[in-house]
Amino acid sequence: MLALLIAFFSQLLIISNGISNSHYFLQQIDSENKYLTKEEHWFNQTLDHFSPYDHRTFGQRYYEFLDHFRIPDGPIFLKICGESACSGIPNDYLSVLAKKFGAAIVTLEHRYYGKSSPFKSLTTGNLKYLSSKQALFDLAAFRNFYQESLNVKLNRSNIENPWFVFGVSYSGALSAWFRLKFPHLTCGSLASSAVVQAVYSFSEFDKQVGESAGPECKATLQEITKLVEAKLTSNPKDVKALFGADELRNDRDFLYFVADAAVTAFQYGSPDRLCIPLLEAKKSGEDLVNAYATYVKDYYVKTFGVSVKTYDQENLKNTAVNGDTSDRLWWFQVCTEVAYFQVAPLNDSIRSSKVDTRYHLDLCRNVFGASIYPDVDATNLYYGGTKIAGSKIVFTNGSQDPWRHAFKQTSSPELPSYIISCHNCGHGTDMRGCPQSPLVPEGDAKNCSSPDAVRKVREKIVEHIDLWLSQCQVSGRSSI
Repeated sequence: MLALLIAFFSQLLIISNGISNSHYFLQQIDSENKYLTKEEHWFNQTLDHFSPYDHRTFGQRYYEFLDHFRIPDGPIFLKICGESACSGIPNDYLSVLAKKFGAAIVTLEHRYYGKSSPFKSLTTGNLKYLSSKQALFDLAAFRNFYQESLNVKLNRSNIENPWFVFGVSYSGALSAWFRLKFPHLTCGSLASSAVVQAVYSFSEFDKQVGESAGPECKATLQEITKLVEAKLTSNPKDVKALFGADELRNDRDFLYFVADAAVTAFQYGSPDRLCIPLLEAKKSGEDLVNAYATYVKDYYVKTFGVSVKTYDQENLKNTAVNGDTSDRLWWFQVCTEVAYFQVAPLNDSIRSSKVDTRYHLDLCRNVFGASIYPDVDATNLYYGGTKIAGSKIVFTNGSQDPWRHAFKQTSSPELPSYIISCHNCGHGTDMRGCPQSPLVPEGDAKNCSSPDAVRKVREKIVEHIDLWLSQCQVSGRSSI
């Protein structure tokens, strides 16, 4: 790591001393334009930020992209990685913002995920340091490390580049919480689709799926759920095989899988991939379960890339550190901090009523042990939930996103909040465009049903970043 840092900053010194500040670093974007960079760097991170006696550390992976960095006083955009392995810096709308503001982009992999695991085994005992609180301190420590390294190599001291923090979904919540807890370390934050409210029984999630689907598609999905439940009672092996989910021995795991497959279409901006074929099958009298199973196998599994074993509780018990650990890790955070239990509402639900609070609690105890329980009250007390009392945080979300009900939807001058309204505007539309997955280079919004709605919110984002960065620069500090 030291050799890489020396090499980078030696180049930075040569360029900053010999070329005007309007020139930029040039790095090779990968051939498919999906990542700005995939070159790994490493940082020694503290394992337990809350113990004065534990001095253990672990290697934490990070990335940097410097093509647009305006030397020496350009801003530094900290993009937070969330609940999965971080394989590089994605080429989403943040790359457009970095070019506009002359910013460097750095991103830190979340502790435990990907290659940033402190332990060789992910037993429940070893997961005790996996929390949003520890992750926030990771970000603070990394931010100071990166800034201090920059100052040393530029032969200066006590100088702060203006920092701005970005995140989507859980990392969007971390972005908001970072500004809340460390306002002196960042000028502001963008909290895209930020799930800042921990929710025990999240029935609003399913209700939003119904609203996003519309009356006809919703009714068809409800009919499919009833048909699947009936087949599961009469011939469970056949119906699971039809969906390519033979390995899900637990019937409620299977019903969760069936429900989640529909959710993805609305969450990630592809509602027509689900609803149009189902409504056509309904009108022509085709077998609805077969039609839905085709969607699940062809889109949810093959195209979207979801693995069926993600829903297998026996798989979640696997404590080996490998490329498939994200599911166990995220479920641990769900089962200890935030819950977000996506349960069936009492009336008019799309998902099976068997996917209830008891199912989620049983999963947590089965996978992690009898003492595991999500303390959502403590989480909301610590961060404030949707009543978060920070400043200079811009919240954004898409109108069709089922997660929007764990998001701060009320707006104020210090905490502006915007909803992008369109037929396929979902999770992280402002950063990812449409559909939200797979990645659209530079977050291009041309395939959103209302590109103008995305453009207007992005203009507001730029206004807030511009104002808050300028206030930092006037004060000579990273925050004010």
